Amino acid sequence: MMTNLLSIQEAVDNFKKLIEDSIRVGGIFAKEAMIRSSKPINQIHEAVKSSLINTGIERFRIYPPLGASSPEMMLAGFIKQKYQDVCVAPKGYIPTTEILLDGLLLEERDHYGKLYTERILAVNVRSQISSLAKNFDTLYERTIAEAQNLHVRCPKMVLGEVYMIAVKEYNPESMKRNQIAFIDKIGAVKKNIKSFQAINGRQDFTKEDYKYEKACLLIVDFSQTPAKIYNNNEDLISDGLMSANSQVNIAELNWESFASSIIGTYEKRFS
Repeated sequence: MMTNLLSIQEAVDNFKKLIEDSIRVGGIFAKEAMIRSSKPINQIHEAVKSSLINTGIERFRIYPPLGASSPEMMLAGFIKQKYQDVCVAPKGYIPTTEILLDGLLLEERDHYGKLYTERILAVNVRSQISSLAKNFDTLYERTIAEAQNLHVRCPKMVLGEVYMIAVKEYNPESMKRNQIAFIDKIGAVKKNIKSFQAINGRQDFTKEDYKYEKACLLIVDFSQTPAKIYNNNEDLISDGLMSANSQVNIAELNWESFASSIIGTYEKRFS
């Protein structure tokens, strides 16, 4: 098990290498198998854990531990119980098994209990590197539902979302020949920024249960080496990914502010 901290640039470049090596070896089917293996997205998980550790979170509080993909914490919300990608366990609280009394999980067993669950900091990690426009509605609705599931039962819970999109998609025709090429078509960058702005920055825990306390939108150009991560509007505009008069702003969703912001919200909420 590797326990070294991983920067987001290293994680994204590892993601790119895993995808592209699989294409060169086995084409489009190998690429799909690689994605199903979760090895590429686990690189982003490791960067999330590393960033939390860099803000001062003790390693022993992070699940799964740095360098591992298990054990994950399965948290009970209003609709379902679900394994969470990255969690920070609370200090000074002990899990207490409860039998749930309402919602779709009526009479189900919760191994942590509401008091403990509400004080867990949980971060979802997702990526979409193909069919951005085609799958947008379904994926966005799922993102909102994940926040609502936990916030309805645990309103004070601090939730994060790290969502990576590719501005240029890998060319499926080239993949069939085990070659790396990109479609010369820009994904829905502005639409994604606008959409994640709308679910970012939940400060009042008595409302807006569909929001995340902190969302991060990783906009990545995998056609460049190293892969380029966009952290500001200026770079997006200069590379032709967004118009100069756009009202959306990636700054509040960028990686650089993610860990410190979500930890700051957690400390403020739970003193």
